[in-house]
Amino acid sequence: MATAAVTGTDDIRTRAQTALARCGADLAGYKGDAITARTPITGAALFGLRADTPQDVDRAVEGARTAFRTWRTTPAPLRGALVKHLGHLLTEHQQDIADLVTIEAGKIRSEALGEVQEMIDICDFAVGLSRQLYGRTMPSERPGHRLMETWHPLGVVGVITAFNFPVAVWAWNTAVALVCGDTVVWKPSELTPLTALACSALLDRAIAATGAPAGLGQVVLGAADTGERLVDSHHVPLVSATGSTRMGRAVAPRVAARFGRAVLELGGNNAAVVTSSADLDLAVDAAVFAASGTAGQRCTTLRRLIVHEDLADPVVDRLTHAYRQLPVGDPFQAGTLVGPLVNEAAYTRMRETLDRATADGGTVRAGGERRLAEAAPGAYYVRPAIVRMPAQTAVVREETFAPVLHVLTYRDFDEAIALHNDVPQGLSGGIFTTDQSEAERFLAADGADCGIVNVNIGTSGAEIGGAFGGEKETGGGRESGSDAWRSYMRRATNTVNYSGRVALAQGVDFSRPADDR
Repeated sequence: MATAAVTGTDDIRTRAQTALARCGADLAGYKGDAITARTPITGAALFGLRADTPQDVDRAVEGARTAFRTWRTTPAPLRGALVKHLGHLLTEHQQDIADLVTIEAGKIRSEALGEVQEMIDICDFAVGLSRQLYGRTMPSERPGHRLMETWHPLGVVGVITAFNFPVAVWAWNTAVALVCGDTVVWKPSELTPLTALACSALLDRAIAATGAPAGLGQVVLGAADTGERLVDSHHVPLVSATGSTRMGRAVAPRVAARFGRAVLELGGNNAAVVTSSADLDLAVDAAVFAASGTAGQRCTTLRRLIVHEDLADPVVDRLTHAYRQLPVGDPFQAGTLVGPLVNEAAYTRMRETLDRATADGGTVRAGGERRLAEAAPGAYYVRPAIVRMPAQTAVVREETFAPVLHVLTYRDFDEAIALHNDVPQGLSGGIFTTDQSEAERFLAADGADCGIVNVNIGTSGAEIGGAFGGEKETGGGRESGSDAWRSYMRRATNTVNYSGRVALAQGVDFSRPADDR
């Protein structure tokens, strides 16, 4: 049953003001009319904010460069102390940040709290990392020489984030960049400026409390032109950008043109294979969560389910039954599992996708209809949709950032892998099987071609201890755990000669008289 009503705009506005004040954000200082902070819960405007000018972006970058000159020589464990304090503040203000995530992104309460927990977890990870920025020592071919590599801070890191994870992705980048000795300039989505102001305020508080240099972390608000200024700056050696593949096509060549680095986290068109040996209870539960969570607005959302033809009918029947029970409504209300789409454009794209899918011979088995239009006419609540498709047509191969699950069938395992990989994106994939050989084949070099590959678990979500990112049109970048920190540092190969003489390569000897040569 859908929730009958939604929280009023005035109550939402008050809740946002309270959360911002508790975090220490100066909302009045950002007052303006260039950006409208709105909420997808009601579709209403909350506050008018100013946008930063190109000169403001330049000043932010210069401030971060100034702070970098001190920060880069600060011992890494002391840099970790700053991130540790930030983690404590995030823990203290978890409810406040989660409120803002729900207000601006429309996430249900558990997902909003979970996103803030990711921020806390990456701070813990980065604190440990601050004592583990390891280099290597290699054997030298020359006697009396030591060959090694060292890692040094890179400089100013530009971070561009999307609306759907308005704070976690910033934290992934910022916590790691700070312990690596870098500084950060953050351009958040124009759909989620309030969360950015709150997080930036908490970082400023952590900086002040630990005596770190002012200007280590800065935020700039604006639309695409603000991000472009950051992307084009020669004083920003690394740009970490999260968004659509279309955005990545614009960012990558501009950064490359100035010989900068880019960490790109772009589109996902994630699939899971359900084999004939799968535990259907496990597979259906995981698929429902992965496909409908965050109203289908995750980069790791399950968008394609590839089911063995012998199981297709029972799987679709189970999914249809589960989808019809999903509570759709106000994300602040207990029991809601599916909140709103972020705006009308997202709803329009969803409807267009369903129309194209049916034109291609697909059958909508459940969902797709708008909900709560009378209670919240400016908001876009939808019931997640399931479409049974006869083939992987063009519309299936595209990413639709909405809760549309395309169900395809296969006969043999090679066909399943081929279907899984036959899309331009390569972020996350999964398989449901109790056959060890199928699981191992899916994980092998000729199996799933994604950056994140799971067995008996859905495609959405990831732990911060592993590197997050994908291949192909997903961009190839890696953030968060494992050795993703290397993207935020520069490598130097060092040779130390302690032999007391010069050992030249290839046996060259300049000591012999000219007549002997």
